[in-house]
Amino acid sequence: MSSDIPNATSAPTDKANQEGQALKVASVARRPLTFWLPLLLAVLAVVFSGLLWEKLSRIQGQLARQSADAGQQSLEAKAWAKQAQDSVKDSAARMALVESRLGESALQRSQLEDLIQSLSRSRDENLVLDIESSLRLAQQQAQLTSSLEPLLGALKTSQSRLQRVSNPRLISIQRAIERDLELVKSAQITDLPGMLLVLDELVALADELPLANEMIRPAAATPKSVELTSKTPPNETWWQMVLDRAMVEARGLLRVSRIDSPEAALLAPEQGFFLRENLKLKLLNARLGLLARQNDAVRADLQSVANVLKKYYDPNARKTQQALQLLEKAQTLSKGKPIPRLDGSLAALATASSGK
Repeated sequence: MSSDIPNATSAPTDKANQEGQALKVASVARRPLTFWLPLLLAVLAVVFSGLLWEKLSRIQGQLARQSADAGQQSLEAKAWAKQAQDSVKDSAARMALVESRLGESALQRSQLEDLIQSLSRSRDENLVLDIESSLRLAQQQAQLTSSLEPLLGALKTSQSRLQRVSNPRLISIQRAIERDLELVKSAQITDLPGMLLVLDELVALADELPLANEMIRPAAATPKSVELTSKTPPNETWWQMVLDRAMVEARGLLRVSRIDSPEAALLAPEQGFFLRENLKLKLLNARLGLLARQNDAVRADLQSVANVLKKYYDPNARKTQQALQLLEKAQTLSKGKPIPRLDGSLAALATASSGK
């Protein structure tokens, strides 16, 4: 039994020894691995560190070069920026100078335009005032002389001056002057000089007009007696000649005439003087009315003179008939229209001078 027990105890011991030996062998087998592996890792770490350091060195050098390049570029950029800033300042100064000169030139141009416009306006205003004064003067001359020649001359002169100027602002004046010129050309006015001559002839003829109740004057009887004596046959006897002469004298003593107005027959001889003077006053009044351009009063005075001639004077007398013919001529001349006024042209000139 005792032998069995040691065998029994030795078996586990052998087994343990075997396991210990196996462990030793394994530990001896693993010992190189645990030794070289860290060494290998350390070598690899050193290699990788060297490579990384080299790479970092390259990166650092590249960064340094880039930083140097960036600094150089920054310096260049600063220089360029400073140059650009200087050029901008210079350009701004030049632009300000150009703008100031442009403003001065624009101001000078506006002043020049204003001066030209003021000169043109003053020239036009002077022309308008000159034309207006000439037309007013021509109107007064036409009223004084009762002639259309001053108006025609002034209108034609004004029209030619406006055509030479050819300003659009004066077109309305030119049209108004053309209308007034056509109106003056077609106007039929009273012949003042002709009427004055007729009235002067009537005034000179007033003292020679025979009244209706006036006896035959010796000057009027003498031609009849001469005519009767001229008709006497040459072989007539002396007593026949005496009888004819007596008949002629007897006919001169008695006159039979027709008097339509009883006032003329009852007119006293001394009233004939006042009648002629009244006739002269009416004619002179008509003359004054004609000079004063009172055509209605002139026609009324001429009609009154014609009524007096037909009422108190001998209508069969040659002087009376001549006076009636002169009165009819004067009435015909007085039927003309008054001198036309240049209201259209003056209104256009007033509008242009006011600047509207």
